[in-house]
Amino acid sequence: MTAGSSNGTANISYTEFLLLPFPGLQESRYLLSIPFFLLFVIIITANSVLIHTVRVEASLHSPMYLLIALLFAVNICGTSTIFPQMLLSFVLQATHISLTGCLVQMFFLYFSTALDCNILLMMALDRYVAICHPLRYTEILTARLLILLTLASFTCTLFVVGPVVILASRVRFCRSNVIRHFACEHMALMRLSCSDISVNKTVGITLRCSYNIINLSLLLVSYSKIIHTALKISSGNVRHKAFHTCGTHLIVIFICFTFRLSSSVVFRVAKSASADVHNLISAIYLLFPWAAYPIVYGVRTKEIRDNLLKLFRRKCSPF
Repeated sequence: MTAGSSNGTANISYTEFLLLPFPGLQESRYLLSIPFFLLFVIIITANSVLIHTVRVEASLHSPMYLLIALLFAVNICGTSTIFPQMLLSFVLQATHISLTGCLVQMFFLYFSTALDCNILLMMALDRYVAICHPLRYTEILTARLLILLTLASFTCTLFVVGPVVILASRVRFCRSNVIRHFACEHMALMRLSCSDISVNKTVGITLRCSYNIINLSLLLVSYSKIIHTALKISSGNVRHKAFHTCGTHLIVIFICFTFRLSSSVVFRVAKSASADVHNLISAIYLLFPWAAYPIVYGVRTKEIRDNLLKLFRRKCSPF
């Protein structure tokens, strides 16, 4: 930490912190580490297996499945950002993290969660072209366009997350150097501030709300047109397949936005709640979607499910 003068803690700004997950349950932290470790294994394994399935099966090398694989890769990135340090904190009671390390973790945590939404938007575009302009699908959804859309998504996410992290880096932290949370979430870190953070709050809320509103609006417009077009398809089988595929995406979209948006509401309503409650809320809204996405796509997407079973049979076959 750095001190400005002899005025004690008032002029101290901590640059080293302790991550203390579920502070009220420290006596049970070893037991608490077991379900989180199992969840970590499930998320990494499920997402990795499905990425491998898409990679090795040529029949899955279409834009839709490549975007699904990208979503799984982002899930792994987000999980790897917080879980190792979190599990270590359970074992050691608390772990040290520098302010720089904390800000890097915050960046990748929010970058992963925000990028999820952009990938879902790209999937909506893919389904829109596939159902509304099927004859021009390969002409429109080229590899070049997919790369450009991916780069645009990364850039957009960077402009949404970057200002929040940059503003957080300029705050003075003198209340304590103990982050009573399993990760360097924005508000968990801001609770330690001793300077004016009204700008941080305003920028954070403005960017988050506008980002979610724009994404949700575009998704609603896309799927409204998709459903309208699908209803006019004369072939029952084709119409059923279109609704089933879109239904899978809509379930994932519902999970994504329900958990991401409800967390903001709950955090603000439960301001006086204990740190353990805030830890639990964060764990649910961050970790549940990353575990749910591969399950939803693995179970509901016939092509992925069939190829996954084929890979397992191939691995288990003695010949």
